[in-house]
Amino acid sequence: MVVLSEHVGDGVLVLTLNRPDHHNAWTLEMELLYNESFDRAEKDPDVRAVVLTGAGRSFCPGMDMAVLEASSSGADPYPADRLPPRVRPLMFPKPVIAAVNGACAGIGFNQALMCDLRFAAPGAKFSAAFSRRGLIAEDGVSWLLPRVVGFGRASDLLLSSRPATAVEALEMGLVNRLVDSEDLLAAAVDHAGEIARLCSPHAMSVIKRQLLEDQARTFGEAAANARSLLAEARRSPDYREGVRSFVERRTPRFPGLS
Repeated sequence: MVVLSEHVGDGVLVLTLNRPDHHNAWTLEMELLYNESFDRAEKDPDVRAVVLTGAGRSFCPGMDMAVLEASSSGADPYPADRLPPRVRPLMFPKPVIAAVNGACAGIGFNQALMCDLRFAAPGAKFSAAFSRRGLIAEDGVSWLLPRVVGFGRASDLLLSSRPATAVEALEMGLVNRLVDSEDLLAAAVDHAGEIARLCSPHAMSVIKRQLLEDQARTFGEAAANARSLLAEARRSPDYREGVRSFVERRTPRFPGLS
């Protein structure tokens, strides 16, 4: 299987891009299984957070070279009737943490960027790569990257396609935390588990939607929308459980999201 799916407890699902002999380079088969894995996880109330990583020494260095060669010769490796969306982590209603263990470029860069948080090993490198292949900024990354690192840094990374080290990525806000390679996956799983145990899945799904949709609103519009959502939240069982568990000094028992 080119995408592995493993429940590791505490409501955490680990998805692993699994073509280590090819450094987890992206293929159509991987893309289909990747999206199917997110589809199943979205419907599963036992999944409360997802960790995305790569097998071996790489996260994902971009599209497989055979696919690139075919498409540069005029062949279309992605038939229109089979092309699934590539923005799954961004639209997924549950938290997604990328554990970037090595090379992260092209479509791999995009998938890491679309996760809610990014943990990285010190040796990881990040590159958009598109301009060096004669391509444009794909998958809406030109909208998302400036919102993560700022317009100037996004311009630098997208126009030059230069690799950025994990340390530089941390400094610019592209990475949330640096973790030694041997501890990287465990740290991401631990953080995902803490979120899964302590936070309302419904509240997190709404907050993810706010973070995405409020980018197109004015502050006043976002505040008004928040007031409407808050009125709904205060009527929800999760609000009562959140308050009760805090008063009783215990772990909350929120229902899963499906």
